[in-house]
Order: sequence, then structure tokens, then C-alpha cells
Amino acid sequence: MTTAMHYDSVEQLYRASTTPRLVRVPPLTFLCIDGHGDPNTSPTYADAIRALFSMSYAARSAIKRASGQNVKVSPLEGLWWADDMDTFLTGHKSDWDWTMMIRQPDLVTGVLVERLAAELTAEKSLPAILDLRLVTIAEGSAAQVLHVGPYADEGPTIERLHTYIRDRGFVFEGHHQKHHEIYLGDPRRAAPDKLRTIIRQPCSPAESA
Repeated sequence: MTTAMHYDSVEQLYRASTTPRLVRVPPLTFLCIDGHGDPNTSPTYADAIRALFSMSYAARSAIKRASGQNVKVSPLEGLWWADDMDTFLTGHKSDWDWTMMIRQPDLVTGVLVERLAAELTAEKSLPAILDLRLVTIAEGSAAQVLHVGPYADEGPTIERLHTYIRDRGFVFEGHHQKHHEIYLGDPRRAAPDKLRTIIRQPCSPAESA
């Protein structure tokens, strides 16, 4: 007999404290775009973020016109990995690969994204808009913690999360179960020491890894 899997609610998943905890993440749909390199200096990264937010706000407006529903644009998120996963602790950002993404409501479909991409491309210069894709991601078991402060100071928080995972009999492989960040703070408006980032690491029970 199959035991039903309990998932955390979406609201719970987008709240966290500075104490790590285990969560179960259901399949969620995202607009995604891939890239490589230091997010602080890469023009490709800046283009990717512009495209993601432009499409997400266009989708919100399209849903409002079609159904009258007011949906929120979700926070920016990122999956991060590298050939040498120790670069996340050493801060060698030029070696990082990334998938940046924004969670989408169920009303956003591939057909809608394709139509809006054509409209946005005609209206403004968004070189990355055609690289966006709509993807359902199922992370399953994970641990997450809230980091408060500059992104560059995340190393000790990440180490503490990894220790928490191991102490509870879980393991992860960072190329497959990618380091996941959810950006609750806006670096354009918040002081660096006030930034809030949920750090999530998908993981598996050691015996099943």
C-alpha cells in the first residue's frame, strides 16, 4: 500500500526562520532561464532577470484581463551549481552555473508564454525573452533556512544547513539536487544587512541516496 506524501503548503515554503528545518516541496511551475558566471558582473544575468520579470508582470496583466483575478508576481529564485561545489563556500562566482526562475500561477500556460514573448519582443529590447521556458520542478525532500544579510556572507549559513542535513541522516548531490535560493529582499531597496534569503537544499535519506 502506498503512503500518501505530505507536502508543505506553498505559503510555508516561502517563510523560513534562521533555524533550519526539513520541508517537503510539491511540484511547482516556474519560468526559467539558464546561464553561467558571476551574477554581479555578467550582462547575461542582468538580461535574464529583466526577461523573467517582464514576462511575469505581463502574465499577471493577461490573467487580470482574461479572468479578473489578481495574482502576485512571486519572488525571484535561483538554482546554483558548479563543477566544483566548494565554490559556493569560497565565493568563486565566475565558476557558477545558474537557473534563475519565478514561480507562476496555474493559469500561466506555455501557449500564453509564447504569445507574450512575441508581444514583448515587438515592444522592447529583451534579448533573453525567447530563452525563457516554463518548467515544473519537483524538489521533494529538502531543508531550508533563512539567511539575513549580504549575499556574499552566506557561506556560514550554507555550512550550517549542510550540517543540519547530515545530522538528520540525509545526503545530497549538488549537481542533481541543486542549491536553491529564494530572494525575499530587493537589493535595490534594502540595505545589504537587511536582505532576506531563503536557502534551500533538496536532499534524500542516506539509505536511499
